[in-house]
Amino acid sequence: MSLQDISCAEAKTMIQQGAQLVDVRSQSEFFQGALPDAISLPLEAIDQQATTIDKERPVIVYCVTGRRSGMAQARLREIGFTAVHNLGSFRSFFAC
Repeated sequence: MSLQDISCAEAKTMIQQGAQLVDVRSQSEFFQGALPDAISLPLEAIDQQATTIDKERPVIVYCVTGRRSGMAQARLREIGFTAVHNLGSFRSFFAC
């Protein structure tokens, strides 16, 4: 799976312009701490809950290492999302 394909600075700019920040970690990981304004959509639930995010707006996915977010990015593209970006590790968000 692909890893990070968007920088922290690019992600922050896109979020300011309306992109959706999606945490694909488990619910328990999300509740232990998530990025501001992130939506929880665990990788295992993408097929059932993808309708909770807007296909018309860019999506930025993240997890701990970038592996799950890479898988989520691929799956969202398969089901019709066109603007999906992988931030990789949520720790990348604090890199800038």
